[in-house]
This record gives sequence, C-alpha cells and structure tokens, in this order.
Amino acid sequence: MTEATTHPHVLVIDDEPNIRELVQAALRFHNFSVSTAGTGGDGLALVRERHPDLILLDVMLPDISGFEICQRLRHAGDNVPVIYLTARDTPSDTVTGLSLGGDDYVTKPFSVEALIARIHALLRRTRREETAATEATRDEHGVLRVADLELNERTWGVRRAGVPVELSPTEFRLLAYMMNHAGRILTRAQLLENVWGWDYAGQSQIVETYVSYLRRKLDPLGPALIHTKRGVGYSIRVPKAEVYAPAGSQRPPERQRRRGRRRGRDRQEAPREARPDAGGPPRAAEAGADTPEAPGTADGTGA
Repeated sequence: MTEATTHPHVLVIDDEPNIRELVQAALRFHNFSVSTAGTGGDGLALVRERHPDLILLDVMLPDISGFEICQRLRHAGDNVPVIYLTARDTPSDTVTGLSLGGDDYVTKPFSVEALIARIHALLRRTRREETAATEATRDEHGVLRVADLELNERTWGVRRAGVPVELSPTEFRLLAYMMNHAGRILTRAQLLENVWGWDYAGQSQIVETYVSYLRRKLDPLGPALIHTKRGVGYSIRVPKAEVYAPAGSQRPPERQRRRGRRRGRDRQEAPREARPDAGGPPRAAEAGADTPEAPGTADGTGA
C-alpha cells in the first residue's frame, strides 16, 4: 500500500462462491477494494492486471494449487503478501505453505473478524518493511544508493551490483528523480514535469518508453527495482524477498557479483549490434540526443 492508494486492494482467490462473497463483503465493509477469482489461472491474470496489495489464497483450487501459485509469484519476483485460506490444517501443510513464500496461514472455518485483523497486521508490517528497505541513502561523496543500485550525481555515474551502467542524460535524470523519491509511487505527470519539463505536457508515452529503457539496462543485473502501479505510475523499491544489508556494510552476495561482472564483460566485449541493450534507445539517444523510439509496453513488464 502506498500514498497513492486510498484503499488497499485485496485479491481473493477461492473456488467456493460463498467464501468469496463473505470475505468480499467483510473487506469492503472495512474499506478495502476487492477483486475475486474462482480459479488459479484467473487469479494469476488478476495479479498481473490489478497488482493487489495482498492476496487471500485458497490452497485447494480446481486447476492450480495455492502453493504453486505462491511459488510462481515468488520465482517471478512478486512479493505481494499472501495469506492462505485452507481446510488443510496439518503442521506439514503449514510448513510447506510458509516455506514457499506465504506470509500467514488461516484454516477454515475461520473468524472473519480475526481474518481482517490479520490482514491489517500484515499490511502494517509490510508497509514498515517497504519503508525501511526503500529509503535511499547518500554518502559523503554524494553517491545515492537504493539496495545494490548506486548513482553519483556529481560524476553522472551509475553502478548496479558493482557493474557500471551506461545511461543517456534523460535516462540518468529519470533514474535520479526516482531514487530521490524511493518508495513513493510517482505519477506520469510528476515525472514529465520534473524530468522533461512542461514542453512534454500530455506526452505520457515518453515516460513508458524511458522506464522501459531503464529496465532493460538494470534488470539483467539483479531483482527488478522499478515497479508499475497500473493506472497510477511508477516506483523504485526493493523486493521484500531480497535481503540487502545497510548501505556500505556488506557487498552483494558473491554469486550476484560474479554474475554482474560476467555480464559487464559480455557487454564490453560484444559488438554494439549484439549487445543486450542494443534494442533499447536508438543510436541518437545513446549519443545524448534522447530521441525516443516508438513507445513500448512498459506497463506490462516488470510490474
């Protein structure tokens, strides 16, 4: 949940209509917005479409088990809080569900009041964790850090997991603005005004284009940091499942450092037309002209 979201959005995935209706009514009474799905496939589609703040997930669904849904979400880097709703109450089921990335486990039948209290408690904890994890820090040399991403506003340098990242001037200004407001959802209008200026008023597609450019360059080096809030805007934040030490206290894990260095060497050694980011900004933009290519579909990626 963020400043831009008036009511937390909860997705209920359960194949029992009476459970969906009961929980939906209770949530709306407590000022939540609600979506519901009766199958795992429909639920996953709604996750991609609605980006809920929390999921109530039945374990025994007709097509995909709730455990597998949670596992898919975590493997995809989606760390939305998940509370299982299930009649399976053995200790082994509880251990399995939580070990796969679930945050809480409620057995049927359950008290609606207790469920609402658990939802509020989990969202409060999640909000505190996101705030702590996404606060940008700045050292005495002017280097701004969010997780393993570093940006030096004095030298216009950017590094991710220790690997230098080449950005055009506009890409750099966009990233700097987002890092300076880490954890907040920034609307397209805010980004246009503060990165491009009033001359670009009404041309929100340019925001999607440049967010897509940044994702292409940053995402291969680690977990996705730029997230989309559908219909609102973008934020830069750390996935809750990723554990990062406070800035300067610990280097990234060795596997991540090796992967970053290898990818950095690959980019330096490969011909320009073969580089992974060659399909990003056109050559004029790479040279500093910042001429965007045709708008992409950034809203549908890495959200």
